[in-house]
Formats: sequence, C-alpha cells, structure tokens
Amino acid sequence: MSRKPKILVTSASGKTGLQTALMLLHRDFPVRALVRRRDHRSERLERAGAEVMVANQYALPDMRSAMRGVQRAYQCAPTAPNGLHFNAVFTAAAFEAKLEHVVTLSQWLSSANHPSLFTREVYISDILIGMRGEMSVTTVNPGWFADNYLMVLDMAAHLGVFTMPLGDGRVKKNAAPSNEDIARVVAAALIDPDTHSGQTYRPTGPELLSPDEIAAAMGRALGRKVRYMNISERMMIKALKAHPPSNYSVAAVTQLALYAEEYRRGTFAVGAPTDHVARIGGRDPEPFETVVRRYVQERPAVRRSAARTLGAMGGFAKILLTRPFDLQAAEEARDYVRIAKPAYAQDDAEWLGGHSLRDTAHLRVA
Repeated sequence: MSRKPKILVTSASGKTGLQTALMLLHRDFPVRALVRRRDHRSERLERAGAEVMVANQYALPDMRSAMRGVQRAYQCAPTAPNGLHFNAVFTAAAFEAKLEHVVTLSQWLSSANHPSLFTREVYISDILIGMRGEMSVTTVNPGWFADNYLMVLDMAAHLGVFTMPLGDGRVKKNAAPSNEDIARVVAAALIDPDTHSGQTYRPTGPELLSPDEIAAAMGRALGRKVRYMNISERMMIKALKAHPPSNYSVAAVTQLALYAEEYRRGTFAVGAPTDHVARIGGRDPEPFETVVRRYVQERPAVRRSAARTLGAMGGFAKILLTRPFDLQAAEEARDYVRIAKPAYAQDDAEWLGGHSLRDTAHLRVA
C-alpha cells in the first residue's frame, strides 16, 4: 500500500489535468481524478490506476467530498464562465480539508486591471488560494498554449492555410508550451512541495516562433506546404461560431479576442523562452513541430483526401456565410463586471513590475 500522499487533480480530463494525473500515476502517487462525466479520457485514467470521481466542480459539497483524504491538489479552473466561483469553491474546500500543498494554474497575463474578466478573476483567485498560511502554494502561469494553434489544424491540413489573428507573420511572438510540458512542471511541484513551495513558474516552448514559422512547422508535420494568413478577429469569431470546438462558449470567445490582441502586442514574447520545463519538469521542452506531429498521429481526420478537402472547402464557405458576432453586445448581455480604466498587460505598470522583461525589438525573422 502506497505511503505517498493522495493528490486531487481537478479538471482531470482537460488539457493539463489529464497529463498531470497520468504523470503522477506513473510515479506511483495515488490520484483522485475529478471529472465532469465519464468518457474515453476517464477510462484512460482508470486504466492507469486513478480513482475517478464524477462531480460538479462548482458545487462546494462535491468539492468537499473530492478533498476527503487528500493531502495535495492541482487547482485547474476550466476555461469557462464562473472561473472565480470554481476557485472560491476550491479554496473553501481546501481550507476545510487542511490541504498541505496546492499547485494552481494561473495566467501569464494575470492582473487586476486587464480588459478580460476571465484574467481579472484569475488574479483574484491567485490571492484567495494564498491566504491560508499553513498551506503552501506553487503557481504555474503559462501563456498562449501550443494547443491553441491546433484549433485550426484541419484547415491547414486540407487547404494549406494557417488562419489566426496574430498580426505580422514575420514577428516572433510566442514560445508556446505543450500541454505535456505544462503538466511536467505541475507534477514536479506536486511531488516535491518542499522545493517548490512559494515559487512561480512559467513553462514555455524552447524558442520564440513567428506565425510564419508556426505555419512552416505545421506543413512539415502534415507533409504539405502551409502558409500563414492573418485574419481579423471578426473572421476568427465567425469561424468559432461556424465550427465550435468542444470547449466553446460565447463567454470564452469574448475573452479569446482580447488574448489575440495581447498576442499581437507581443505580450507572450516578454521574458520567453524560460528554462522552467527543463529545470523543474526534468526534460527539454518539446518543439512545436513535435506537438503537431503527435496530434496528427492521433487524429486521422487531418490526413489528406479528396473528400476531406471538399469538406474543408465547404466548412470555409460556412464560415463566410455565418453572421458576424458583436463581442461588446455579448459581454453586455452577460452583465460582465466592468472596471473604469482597463489596461493591456504592457500598458499596466503593476503587471510590468511583476514580470521578467527582455528586449523584444529584435524578434523579426530575417
């Protein structure tokens, strides 16, 4: 019987939660995996040895049950509305359960003044989770995930274009971490809180890439030429409405548009890349092309065929015919909390004072 502390992983069927749970199980730590429903991901966790618990992560009674007999936990709020509510429920349950250590997934953008409600909620959540002095906390704050680019990989595979509103294709603006590399840092901090207590880590990919370089990496992984096409936020929103991903919500789309603006401003290039994946996670971070190749191998639908190309062309036509989406009206309809003077990260003196800066003026591809 294992004498290692039991670890709760919330959002255990999500991007980083699943990988974190599997890595902990591989190290023989007992894991309670909290999921919304049973599916192929929960079955994978059970086969690996996890105790899978289906529960409502937003309900305090469910979270209390999830933390019974647990000593450590990964706090991973879903990318969805009510993130602050989730984190408040988690924090209350952690306080009652007297957890010894928590690793929390924050954001590189986290600030009190950001235009994004989701980001301001993350900032408040970071404060809440650190208020119980007896519980140690490690903060992991990645930026734009490598996984975000894969939302449009089907179009790259079948039409040869990588379409996102990322600005000038020649400018190096992000060193995107894989889900697995983020999870390596999270798992390391859960395994060894004595070393990682009170620390903040920012996992990144191995190098800053421009959108043109991301398109080229996609092309090599797909075995075809792929070019980057800078599109408007309006077109991106139409694409998400026409072909919503599994975690799509109108609320999440309103925030994605704000994050795309941060991308164009170069905020994700600030301080990147870091050595945190290698130093904390124990191995070199994965190149973006490696991430794409793994995704292609796991997704037969991105393999080229005449039928799939025709389907992609039809999908593109559907995007063009989709009615425009009013982001401002969507936020107003949801009664989002407003602040008097919102500021993007690099316009915010508090954010700049708390983040590692570097000269990014030279980041244009020759």
